[in-house]
Amino acid sequence: MLAKVHEILSQYKEVVDELNSPSSTRDPLSFKKLSLKAASLKEPYEIAKQLATTYEDLSTAQELSNSSIVEEEHAYYAEEVITAKNKIDALEPQLIQATTAKDPNDQRNILLEIRAGTGGEEAALFAGDLMRMYLRFAEIKLWTVEQYNISYSDSGGIKEVILAISGSNVFKSMKHENGVHRVQRVPTTEAAGRIHTSTASVVVLPQVDDVDIQINDKDIRMDIFRSGGPGGQSVNTTDSAVRLTHIPTGIVVTCQDEKSQLKNKKRAMSVLQSRIYELELQKKEDNDSALRKEAMRGGDRSAKIRTYNFPQNRITDHRVKISWHNISNALGGNIQNIIDEVAANINNPPSTGDTDDEND
Repeated sequence: MLAKVHEILSQYKEVVDELNSPSSTRDPLSFKKLSLKAASLKEPYEIAKQLATTYEDLSTAQELSNSSIVEEEHAYYAEEVITAKNKIDALEPQLIQATTAKDPNDQRNILLEIRAGTGGEEAALFAGDLMRMYLRFAEIKLWTVEQYNISYSDSGGIKEVILAISGSNVFKSMKHENGVHRVQRVPTTEAAGRIHTSTASVVVLPQVDDVDIQINDKDIRMDIFRSGGPGGQSVNTTDSAVRLTHIPTGIVVTCQDEKSQLKNKKRAMSVLQSRIYELELQKKEDNDSALRKEAMRGGDRSAKIRTYNFPQNRITDHRVKISWHNISNALGGNIQNIIDEVAANINNPPSTGDTDDEND
């Protein structure tokens, strides 16, 4: 453990020294990357610093206790030895926990994509409900939200929306929202009062920088066209919308919310980088790929991660088999308790059966 302590102290010093060097400040992308690394090392560094000091205190107390010939001094230093050992026993597990492998994307900002799935107009309305829920949650968390692209359904629901959300530990908070969300309720258009089941897919992508993923210009085809849908002056009257196609992967990104073609291109490139980055992560982490693929399959009901059952006023997460009540409160953005409980149980779900009725 002592060797690990010295390694952490040395590693943190190297990163901080590099961060403070003139060459680092001249390169914004490199500076940001080093800043993130320093931030990730901060907690283990503080614990390691305490441990290093306590190890020295223990060694000194043991030496003085063994060499003391005065009974009172011997008893005092013997007590100091016990105190130092107790502190070490408390700090070492903390260091192990702080250095246990964590998701390297936890501190990243995200791109949040919400799409209507099965269920027609009701699915689009539900996608709009989810969008407003996450917008309100972001407001509560004091995060910053930027709308990259949105397309509406005939009923005023959401066919698709892409939001850029930035703030403290956004990906860490939102990553388990990734998947198909299902709603069971009576649509406003249902005259007979029958319960319908609809879905919307939520995809959470870590937002990356140029330093994380490089895209060759020759691999991108860019199409320019006129924006469609609701918009202000110039949005629908100029060729400002941008569609980027990444030829090697076939990924297509469209952005049209800005009047400026340049701004739309920049936003589309940001989305494209994040999607390609996610594909690279899938190759390395097969355990995450299945969820990502299911989330992108248009909202297949069999792939559901969560159900919002309005008749029973209940939300059920099927991965951890936990239910919560008061749907209106959750859709109002108060989902921190859901996020916390899912994160705490996602790797150790109970073996009992699903608690939600299908009602399909």
